[in-house]
Amino acid sequence: MKNITMLIDGQPVVAAATFPVINPATGEAFALAAAGNAAHVDAAVDAAQRAFSGWSKTPDGERQALLHAVGAALEAHMPELMELVTLETGKPLAGLNGVGAGMEVGGSIAWTHVTADLTLPVEILQDNAEARVEIHRKPLGVVGSITPWNWPLMIAIWHVIPALRAGNTVVIKPSELSPVATARFVELANAILPPGVLNLVTGAAGSDVGPAMASHPGIAKIVFTGSTATGRKIMAAGAGNLKRLTLELGGNDAGIVLPDVDVKAVAPKLFGVTFHNNGQTCACLKRLYVHASIYEEMCAELARIATSTVVGDGLLPETQLGPIQNAMQLAKVEELAADARASGGRFLCGGKRRAGPGYFYEPTIVADLSDGSRLVDEEPFGPLLPVIKYSDVDEVIARANRSLNGLGGSIWSSDLVRAAELAQRLECGTAWVNEHGAVQPDAPFGGVKQSGIGVEFGSHGLAEYTSIQTLKIMKS
Repeated sequence: MKNITMLIDGQPVVAAATFPVINPATGEAFALAAAGNAAHVDAAVDAAQRAFSGWSKTPDGERQALLHAVGAALEAHMPELMELVTLETGKPLAGLNGVGAGMEVGGSIAWTHVTADLTLPVEILQDNAEARVEIHRKPLGVVGSITPWNWPLMIAIWHVIPALRAGNTVVIKPSELSPVATARFVELANAILPPGVLNLVTGAAGSDVGPAMASHPGIAKIVFTGSTATGRKIMAAGAGNLKRLTLELGGNDAGIVLPDVDVKAVAPKLFGVTFHNNGQTCACLKRLYVHASIYEEMCAELARIATSTVVGDGLLPETQLGPIQNAMQLAKVEELAADARASGGRFLCGGKRRAGPGYFYEPTIVADLSDGSRLVDEEPFGPLLPVIKYSDVDEVIARANRSLNGLGGSIWSSDLVRAAELAQRLECGTAWVNEHGAVQPDAPFGGVKQSGIGVEFGSHGLAEYTSIQTLKIMKS
């Protein structure tokens, strides 16, 4: 049984109590994590505030080199981190189309190095005989990071590395469902970074750790990835000191397939962008609209792929899809499946939990639903895909946009010019053509409407960890 401690001011910190971390492939605990509280948050923020002065004044090149060293440490421990990710999330080591724990750790390494090389140079607005006007980007102070259970290490990197690159210090709270790989990352980073620059506080379900961070007057910014409902609570709690916010929240991404596609060529990719990580990704494709002329053929092909997909323990090399990460999410998937049946959904495959231990659910394709059914209107965050028939492209764009969410969307077509024009009509933060959910460290990513505030990645994401100071120097 692994024991996970908190890490504050460069030192491990135990708590009076612990909570279990469950391996979703077995339903049994494989680790015990320290059950932190608001007092631990206070201590971590104090440490981060003390470290901020020195870290923010560290020469830019030196900060950059230290973050590259963190990336090298992740790479040196890649097999260990992959196993931890699989144990706590159920994500296969390789996964469907290579989207598994290896991708999560490899992506974390790549994001660290790319972000370490980002810069925010001084902008010169005016430089003449009268005056010089400069725009400087300055770090905010202590950043609070609250991460979800689905991509625990990758999203921790997305939060932490740009915050540190901009000169901030960090207090991170990982999900109580998957804190293990994040704790190991923080431990590795603390062997490189000065004490107090990166601090970890773990909390059990229902603890006061998250609320204490959201309302803490010593935290200048919260970056949060998770549900819209929790994002609203964080936004309200942060009003006390007008916290800066980056919120990457829920999505119910629509994909629209035009009638000119080659069904057999496109179906495997559609399946992959929907079902990788069991659909437990914010920017997975969640609603698939298919033109009536190819509807039955597409449904049949997706069902054929689903029934041939290998579901099992993520530590086994042949596994493509692992379990759902936690019992609560499994219950929601079962509830949405039951509602889809009651709404007249035609289950082409799957539709039930697999017998035996663990939180396994068969990949499921549901035809003949429409807007208004829960499986279409709500984010399932599991291996359920509703395939919805349409006839008119203008109407289906309107249907796709009717959602309160606006994270991502996609158009699938052999006509790239038309597809790009249609993609720009989708009300979402990222639109893809013949792809869905693919993100990269130099391209901004974020949601509109109820899917969030702000963006991550690249120079646009880095700027969100800073404030602007305009400097005007009069010459006459």
